[in-house]
Amino acid sequence: MAALHTPARWLMDRARSDPDAIALEGHRERISYRELWRWAVAVAGHLLELGLSPGDRVATVTENDAAQVVLFFACALSRMALSPLNRRLAVAELAAQLDVVTPSLVMASTAHAGAAADALRASVVAPVICSPGDLLAIAQAGAAGGRSLRRVETVAAGVRDEDPLLVVFTSGTTGRSKGAVLSHANCFWTNLSLDGAVPLGAGDVVLQVLPQHHVGGWNVQPLQAWWKGATVVLEPTFEPDRVLDLIGRRRVTTMMGVPTTYLMLAEQPAFASADLSSLRRAVVGGAAVPSDVVEAWVRRGVAVFQGYGLTEASPNVLCLAARDALAHPGSVGRPYGHVDVSLRDPAGDTVDTEDVGELWVSGPNVFCGYWRDEEATAATMSGHWLKTGDLARRDADGVYRICGRVKDLFVSGGENVYPAEVEAMLRGHPKISDAAVVGVADRRWGEVGLAFVQLRRGADLTGEEVIAYSRERVAGFKVPRRVVLMDELPLLASGKVDKRRLAAAFDRKAGGSRLAVTSAKDAKKETEREEKGS
Repeated sequence: MAALHTPARWLMDRARSDPDAIALEGHRERISYRELWRWAVAVAGHLLELGLSPGDRVATVTENDAAQVVLFFACALSRMALSPLNRRLAVAELAAQLDVVTPSLVMASTAHAGAAADALRASVVAPVICSPGDLLAIAQAGAAGGRSLRRVETVAAGVRDEDPLLVVFTSGTTGRSKGAVLSHANCFWTNLSLDGAVPLGAGDVVLQVLPQHHVGGWNVQPLQAWWKGATVVLEPTFEPDRVLDLIGRRRVTTMMGVPTTYLMLAEQPAFASADLSSLRRAVVGGAAVPSDVVEAWVRRGVAVFQGYGLTEASPNVLCLAARDALAHPGSVGRPYGHVDVSLRDPAGDTVDTEDVGELWVSGPNVFCGYWRDEEATAATMSGHWLKTGDLARRDADGVYRICGRVKDLFVSGGENVYPAEVEAMLRGHPKISDAAVVGVADRRWGEVGLAFVQLRRGADLTGEEVIAYSRERVAGFKVPRRVVLMDELPLLASGKVDKRRLAAAFDRKAGGSRLAVTSAKDAKKETEREEKGS
């Protein structure tokens, strides 16, 4: 195998050194390293026999599934790239991503086969279709033969470190889907960095609940675990009561999630009595973690590692060690090993110590660019530096805190939501003339969407109808949780909606008491009261 940094090499080495160790546990499967390697080889051979070629993309629309793990390693062996699509997307959104990545094969689970089929009908691509069950049957049937191994060896010998391995979708401020390309080397270096800060060993049991359409579903513990010979317990969906039970029953030692994950677990009645004796560490990213949530887990004897990352950085950038969790509440830590960061002003110059600047990232973890989108790649990169679009400050101890976003987005339950995309969708309603969406604080989800909607003259529409309209057109996490109907939206001199004024009028700290669905008349009165300070 020519490449030095391919995750397929990690799996092959583990299959040789510790073949009977359990690599993966699912609801139905218990797969050893020997089996996982043989199955990956068999599926890689099957992909080649179907006529797929090195450089092709393979897409998935599924819950976390063992078949998707097998498919990932099969792609790594056959010089193909896996593109896991978000199963929560609306049909039109899935179709747009399929048009971007143009996969030669799509694997869709039973629960999402209908949406995938509808998306393909709306797309320009016509790939081979299979189910996770089909793929595992092929894997098991081909595992005993040597023909697949010999054929795959020829292709695998040509794998290069810079070859695409994952195409993970993220959106820009325009809401346009962009596929971030992560190479074999990107995945190697980000996992090496992670292991330096939050190490794993062969005796660890990793609970994987983060969806695998997220880069963190691969590069924050799962790939690290398969590199180090640990066991991954793969959950198809996140069910808080079941997760608490699994931690004790499967003797889970480490897990990763977004702040919402840990908040929902801590809110369960069973949390106080759950058996967490095996759980040594909890890794959290995606947004700042409320200090009371950190304290709840620390009181249960669990070390909490917080961090910051983004898809384009594979994703690991900053890590706050457990020892600093309570001393630096709301912070996201220091750079991982092999990662360089810099704070820059709008001109691209370095800012003074403790001043706010845009966070730029450099290192071997930085992505290869957006799939077939040179314009977006050029806008995101400055030489070898990745411009994150996030504003940050570094304190005297070298610990970073995220202060805001240059780009207009917010994070809800670990999912990026781009207001421009939601606003464009709302403007498509025949009774809506304009809309502005902002993120407001929410204890459960971190942030949720608050939509200010300006109706067309004489139109009659309720907030509930706006929400129902949205649910039919965008993914659930993008749907505004609250709607304010207004006669007109405040404008800046440039003619753009004054979102700062809207956000100030409807205090983000209101906790929902003044952010309910309301009428245009009441909204106007509320705005006037807020502006007068009454």
